[in-house]
Order: sequence, then structure tokens, then C-alpha cells
Amino acid sequence: MLRASRQILRHASKRAMNARSIPASVRYQSTETAKTSGTRLLASLATASLIGGTIGFYAADAVTSNAPRSAQRNYEKPKYGGPNEVAAAKQELLQLFPSKDGKERVTDDKHKLEAYGFSPNSYHEEHLHSLVVKVLSTEDVVKVVNVARKYRIPVIAFTGGTSLEGHYSGYQGNPGGICIDLSGMNKILEIHEADSDVVVQAGVKWEDLNHALEEKGIPLFFPLDPGPGASISGMMSTGCSGTNAVRYGTAKAEWFLNATVVLPNGEVIKTRRRARKSSAGFDTTKLFIGAEGTLGIITEATLRLTPKLPTSVAVAQFNDVSSAVSAVTEVLQSPMGAHVQCIELLDNHMMEAINHAGLSGHTYPVKDSLFFKFQGSPLAIKETSKIVQDIVKKHGSKDFKAAKNSEEAEELWNHRKVALWSSLSWLDDADTRIWTTDVCVPPSRLPELVGETKKDLEAHNIKSTIVGHVGDGNFHAFLLFRNDEELERVKGAVHRMVHRAISLDGTCTGEHGVGVGKKEYLVEELGEGTVELMRSIKRAVDPLNLFNPGKLYPDKENK
Repeated sequence: MLRASRQILRHASKRAMNARSIPASVRYQSTETAKTSGTRLLASLATASLIGGTIGFYAADAVTSNAPRSAQRNYEKPKYGGPNEVAAAKQELLQLFPSKDGKERVTDDKHKLEAYGFSPNSYHEEHLHSLVVKVLSTEDVVKVVNVARKYRIPVIAFTGGTSLEGHYSGYQGNPGGICIDLSGMNKILEIHEADSDVVVQAGVKWEDLNHALEEKGIPLFFPLDPGPGASISGMMSTGCSGTNAVRYGTAKAEWFLNATVVLPNGEVIKTRRRARKSSAGFDTTKLFIGAEGTLGIITEATLRLTPKLPTSVAVAQFNDVSSAVSAVTEVLQSPMGAHVQCIELLDNHMMEAINHAGLSGHTYPVKDSLFFKFQGSPLAIKETSKIVQDIVKKHGSKDFKAAKNSEEAEELWNHRKVALWSSLSWLDDADTRIWTTDVCVPPSRLPELVGETKKDLEAHNIKSTIVGHVGDGNFHAFLLFRNDEELERVKGAVHRMVHRAISLDGTCTGEHGVGVGKKEYLVEELGEGTVELMRSIKRAVDPLNLFNPGKLYPDKENK
């Protein structure tokens, strides 16, 4: 039986090698061809599974159980086209996307490539793309993907350009890859007010969406609120959240009902229909949330909306972070906890920076502070504010200020919104730059994490401010530096901060994503088995490793 099984494997291997030798342009002529290929692929996988199971049963005793699993895996470096293939791809793309009214849709101008390959907010190693193609539809994306596959050129998606971990940088080799710019796909396609959902293209920004709903008099909003300028496909791809996460959760909750995705073989899929819930199979939408464009390119999505409630703001100061976090735990577990929309921690350094920046006429005590946002009816807000005031007082807060009206609430919350700019101006040095990073731990471990991190930063003479989504145990550190020597110290501090968070049963990133900046920590956090499962899914969906290579998945040597 074992001999027969080996013959079957040799025959299957020969057929697979023959299939690989067929040019991509022949194997995948169009989306329809890809769909047929996908059906055949599923049938082949089913047959292979049956054969593999039989072989495994009879051959188990013939394989030594002591052989390490990792040694049996194939980690061949992907083979990409060179300069000639890039030149050919460019000519083909220029024919598919000709300039119109003097506006280029395909470019390899170096100055323009820099805008797509480098981020002013990232200090990781970054690289130029070979080409940038501006797309306007799902069909456009399919055309670019088919050309890229034909010439074996990496593909990197770009929308808002706000990510911080090197997600949209070019491939770190030659060629740098084809960057697909989806920012022009910025249309709100359908609004279903009665169903509380909306269908949008990939490049729609969350702020623009909420503004459009408000202008139309629709009393609903999309609650995920990452950094300004973030777009829907990027928010999905990085598994974002924001200040509202303590009440509304993250991108990995149920806010994305479905997605339209272009796969590496050029096929277009829609992950599910528009029903509010479904138990039909596993949730393929979530396969692409947090995948950072490595499995598919999201071109459209259906988002759930929620009622927009009145809000108000209050601020409380504490002597230390531990007292503040203890207060937060009690607030969220109180009967009025459901009326708390946001709880943000700003440390004493951040409060000093806000006072120094002078972006408001108000001066705050330089103490660890909590900024609360309450939601609900006026009566619910009033009752919640009173209960929160009593709780924070019990935990040592002697300073509690609640907004008296909407204007005052907006002014108070604005201090949280300008935290980054306040930090930048703190040193009064035009050369000051900021490394922004985030980690997350169970909320009860946050005081230990913040305390140890601040001691470490002080010991290495690193100026920093901290702002945290304290209800989730997530915090952002703004690490200031002015030269290369200080940058190296900051890099070391980030490294130690991540290991500290993981040791506290936390994560290397609560909402920024992995990209190139955090991939070295995944095996430590998730374990080799989980990371290998991720790699296996990647190899199955993208066997040529064309989509955003070099991101998310740890390099073999980093395990």
C-alpha cells in the first residue's frame, strides 16, 4: 500500500509541476476563467485530501515521529520577474489605463512613487514600488492583478496611507512591486437606513461616511474611529479600532457584514450576503480582516451602522495610573457602565505637553488623567456623570470636571484629539519627531505595563507621552527623538515594551497592525503552530506570494 501511495504522489507531483509550467496568462484569462479554475481547484483539493488521508494512515509508521515538523516545510523564496517584466507590465497597463484629461493612471515617476512607498510617520525600513496604478472599480483591480500575475510582480494595495507599521511600503527587493491605489474608489454605493447598514467602496474614509450620513439627516453612524484619514479597506486590513472600542468593539467584531475581494488568481468573491447574521459556514469576511492585504484586495464592503446618541464629556485627575485603572474597572462594571462610550488615559507627561502647547485656554493639573465620554439621553448622561464622579472620588481623584454644555464638551474632548500635536511641540525643537507605537494587555495589567514602561523610558532618557484606551488595556506611546542616536534608543525601548506586554498575556499591537514593524514578535505571542497555520492559509490562497509580500508573516529566521 505504501509503494502504491508513493506512486500516486509521484504522479500527482508530476501533474502539479506541469500545471506550474503553464503561463499564468493561459491559466487565468479572466475572472470567469478564474472561477472555473477555482471550482477545479476545490475538486482537486478534495481528491488530494482523500489520497493524503489514506497515505497518512498507512505511512504513519514509516515516518519517524522524532523529525521536527518545521524541518519538513518548504520555505522557498518566491521568484519574481525582473526589470524586463516590469517594463512589459508597464506597457500593458498603459494600454489598459490610458491617461485622460492629462491625468496619469499609471506612473513610475520616482517622486510620485515616494509618496506611496514611504510614510512620514514610520521609521521602519521602507522601499519604493516599481509602478503605481490608480483604479476606480473592482474590474480595474482585476485587470492589474492579472497583469501582475502574468509577469510575477508583487502587488501592494494603498488607500488612506495612514498606517504606521510599514504596511504599504514596496517589496524589499527587485522589483518593488505594483502599488494599486484604491483611494479613488471613494463612493458610498448604497445606504439602507431601515437595515442600519451601508455599502461603500474601499477608499471611503470613515469620517467622510459619518459626515455624509449626518448631512442626509440619517441618525446613524459608523462607530470605528481610528486615526484621521483612515479608509475602510485599510481599517479592515489592519483590524483597527479607536477611542470608541470600549463600547462598540473593534474591526474584528460584527461591523463588517461582508466584503468584495479580489483574490491573487484574479477571481472576485463576495464573502457573504447582507443579512445581519449568518451561520452558513465559517466567516470568510474575517479571513481578510487583519490580513493586511496579503490574502486579497478588498474593493467594497457592507458596514453595520448604529444609532448616534447624544454625548457629553468629563475629566478626572489621579495621583497614579493604578488608581485611575481601578476606577475605570468599577465604572465599567457599574449599572451605568453601558452609557460610557470612551475612557481615555492621558499620563502626566501628556497633560504637561497639552498645557505647554496652549491649544486651549484651559490649563490642567499635571497628573494622570481620565477623559470620559458619556452617551444616552440627557437624564442618563446626568446620572452616569454623578455615579462616575462618586467612583473616581473613592479612588483618590480630587479633580473632576464635567462639561456643562455641548461646546464645553467639544473643547474638553479636543485635548484628547490634539495629543499627538501637543507631544510634537513639547520639546520646542523643530527637529522633533515621534515614533508612535501601541501594545495591549488585559486591563488589570495596564498599571504594571505603564509603570514599568515609564521607568524604562526615564532610565534611557527618552522623552515620551502616553495616551491609552484604558477600558481595553490598550495604550499608545509617543516617543520623541531628534537625531539618529536618540532614534536607536527609542527602537530599543519599543522592543522592550512589546516583550513586556506579551509577558503580561498581552499583544504586540492592539490596533495598529503588524506590517513589517511587529512581525518579529508574532511567534512569541501566538506560538509557532498558530503562525504556521497563518502561513499555510497564505500559501493556499496566494501560492505565488504576490500580495504584499514581506509583511505580517514572520521571516523564518525570526521565529
